[in-house]
Amino acid sequence: MPAIADLKVKLYTDGAEKASIVEMAKKPWIQGFTTNPSLLKKAGVSDYAAYAKDLVAAVPDHHISFEVFSDELKEMEAQARVIATWGKNVYVKLPVTNSKGEPLYDLIHKLSREGVKINFTALYTEAQIKASVDALRGGAPSIVSVFAGRLGDAGHDYMPVMKYAVGLARGTDTIEVIWASTREVWNVIEADRIGCHIITAPADILKKLEGLGRAPEDISLDTVKGFVADAQAAGLTLQV
Repeated sequence: MPAIADLKVKLYTDGAEKASIVEMAKKPWIQGFTTNPSLLKKAGVSDYAAYAKDLVAAVPDHHISFEVFSDELKEMEAQARVIATWGKNVYVKLPVTNSKGEPLYDLIHKLSREGVKINFTALYTEAQIKASVDALRGGAPSIVSVFAGRLGDAGHDYMPVMKYAVGLARGTDTIEVIWASTREVWNVIEADRIGCHIITAPADILKKLEGLGRAPEDISLDTVKGFVADAQAAGLTLQV
C-alpha cells in the first residue's frame, strides 16, 4: 500500500467552500481544485465572478476549474471566454452536452484552438471520450473528466472505460484524464494503478489519505473502541 508521497496521480479537491479550499491548499500533496454549479449552489454562491476571482487570488498556484452554467451553446461559449480571463491557473469546465443532448465537441475544438484551457466534463462512454480527445487533440492544455463513481452507482464496471480514457489521452501531448465522482479512498489507489493523470475528490475523502497503509488489525481495534465509546456516550443500558 503506497503512502501519499508514493502516489503518481495528481490529487485535486472537489468542492466550493472557500475555507475548505484554502485549508486543503496548505497540504503539499493537493495540486488543484474542481467546482461545478451543484457545489456552488451548496456553498451559497450568488455572485459567480466575484466568488471566482476571490478564490483564484486565494490559491493562485493551484489548478482550478470553473464551469459554465448556461444551457444554450452560444451563451456557453460567451461564458467560457469570460471564465478563461479569471486567471492563468483557470480551466473552463464545459459539459459534453447541454440538457437538450446537443454535443459540445465543435465548441471545445474551437475554444481549445484559440488557447482556452478546457476541462470537458460529464463523460461516461468510450464514444464520448474518443470524440472529446479528437476535438481537443493539438489544442491548448485540456482535461477530460470521466465520472467513474456515478458509473459504479448505476452498477457499471467503470474500470474498462477509465483505462480506455487514460490510454487514449496518453497518446497526446496536451490532454489529461480526471477520475471524477470519487466515492472512497480506494478509488485513489485504483486511479494511481492505471496511470490516471488526476483524481478529484471531496476534502473528507482526501483527508483520509493520511491514514494510508494502516494495518487492518489496528482499524479493527479502533472500530470496536468507537462502538464502546458511543454506547457509553448514549447511556445505553441493558438488564441481564
